[in-house]
Amino acid sequence: MAANLTRKFASEAPARVNFAFNSATLDGTAQALLRQQARWIKAHPQIVFRVYGHTDKVGSNSYNRRLGKRRANAVVNYLVRLGVSRGKLQAVASFGETRPLVLTEGPNRTNRRTVTEVSGFARRARPDDLDGKYAKTVYDKYISTTYELSTTEE
Repeated sequence: MAANLTRKFASEAPARVNFAFNSATLDGTAQALLRQQARWIKAHPQIVFRVYGHTDKVGSNSYNRRLGKRRANAVVNYLVRLGVSRGKLQAVASFGETRPLVLTEGPNRTNRRTVTEVSGFARRARPDDLDGKYAKTVYDKYISTTYELSTTEE
């Protein structure tokens, strides 16, 4: 279930944010992407997320783990400033340089990133929160958004 929601999130909001070399500072592009993430996260109140920090292979593994963690914290803190409940951002983890997207030993912006993923449902959710009524609410919102998009494209 979480994997399906992660794919849905990634298809509707940018799940990745990239960073400059040796930096955990969010530039304007990153902030714009995180505003989209924040809108999606706030629209799905029962879902919780985990932010993973990554680096390229330049530097020691221990330094890169700390840098990945700072990047993940920067994203979490920015999302909280945008009104996302800290409780929806369950954990912040760092993979450092261990999971590159581009296999290279040199500096690579694509590898310097955070990834926001669905980790599950809020622990405080009541069993009836995810019944057919919740599904209908999500469906109605989806239909109205699709309708609004189709009428603005004409």
